[in-house]
Amino acid sequence: MKIEKLSGILIFISFLITIYSYFFDKEIFIYSGIFAWISLILLFKTALNIKLLVVLLILSCSLFSYSYLNGFKIEFARAILVNQYLLTLLIGVGFLRLIATPKSEKVKKLPRGKKSFLKTYLGIHLFGSVINLSSLILVADKFYKKAPLTNLQIVVLTRAFSSDAYWSPFFVAFAAAITYAPNLSTSIILSTGLILALVAFLITYIEVQNKYDLNEFRGYPIHFETLYLPFLLALIVLITNYYYPNLKVILLISLFSFLLTVFIFPMKVGIFQAIKKLNIHVTQELPKMKNELALFLIAGMFGVSISSVLVGLEVELPFREFNGLTASILLFILIFLSFMGIHPIISIAIIGNWMDELNHTLLAVTFLMSWSTAVSTSPFSGLNLTIQGRYKLKAIDIFKINIPYAIKMYIVCVIILFSLSNYLGL
Repeated sequence: MKIEKLSGILIFISFLITIYSYFFDKEIFIYSGIFAWISLILLFKTALNIKLLVVLLILSCSLFSYSYLNGFKIEFARAILVNQYLLTLLIGVGFLRLIATPKSEKVKKLPRGKKSFLKTYLGIHLFGSVINLSSLILVADKFYKKAPLTNLQIVVLTRAFSSDAYWSPFFVAFAAAITYAPNLSTSIILSTGLILALVAFLITYIEVQNKYDLNEFRGYPIHFETLYLPFLLALIVLITNYYYPNLKVILLISLFSFLLTVFIFPMKVGIFQAIKKLNIHVTQELPKMKNELALFLIAGMFGVSISSVLVGLEVELPFREFNGLTASILLFILIFLSFMGIHPIISIAIIGNWMDELNHTLLAVTFLMSWSTAVSTSPFSGLNLTIQGRYKLKAIDIFKINIPYAIKMYIVCVIILFSLSNYLGL
């Protein structure tokens, strides 16, 4: 327990150093990565998928050794820090759960019908865009207390949440896209993502109308007056980014998420209660990030090690142009790898380090498409692993329910990739 508390404090210190170093002293940025890695070492034994993590570590060390023996350039600082901003976003947004999660209410009878379906889908989607998986668990727990999850409820839960990854700047997928394709156009990314999220909803709505009886759907009444927080946060970030366009959006989101929590939380629960719960969050909740911490740090290092070898051997890209066709092929490969159990962050880390010269906007859109499309269906995604274990579901059942949706969304994504490529003049 003491180790977990210490690791939580180290993770929080890493967060604070990242923010401070970005705005005031870039020389100390390396220490944020060091603290994150120390916390990972403390928590490593309790992380999931240890075998995969060990394999990635061994491969990384082997590739770095090969690069060193052959005199290739090795960016050790980048290996430590490459996903640090991504982790900082995850930590910052995590604080929002203290003030953004809707209050738990006693619902004697779940509302039924088409209107309930729409409100439940929209509620999970909008809350999920800010507080991530917490929104899905909040609703799914309510469902599960009444009865085992139905296929229609599984559709709503998985698709409403996963489609956030197409556009939400508070989502880990967005952070990964910015990390590995930093020269992107934020406005194009957001507008394209919102269109995809809308299409995902329309495909789902048409499908469930034809396949299920919506009048029998039991939803969960999320009250939308609590949505002021996501809109307030988005407004502050957009205004700041307008006046200071050179500041990283990912850092602005991280900073303002934390500051809003520190400012609003005492007004909601009182100063002493707020301090107590913030302390609990740092020492008990932050260590629960161990799986994300391990995956992001080690996958980032693995990506840098591969990049070092590829650059040293002067390996060229398998294609000369990155356009609608090549982006569509890359999208298929990324989704397929996700279905095989390779986490999107690993694939993105490898490809992102190798494709720095490509158009970052098209590349980032491809990353977001692959993440969102795969996470709803892949038996190995964090979303599906969570609901499999928590609600006693079978991976094959979720896969069968969502694979037609994934295929349709892939076709839609290909059309948009070709359109975007043409718009960008590629």
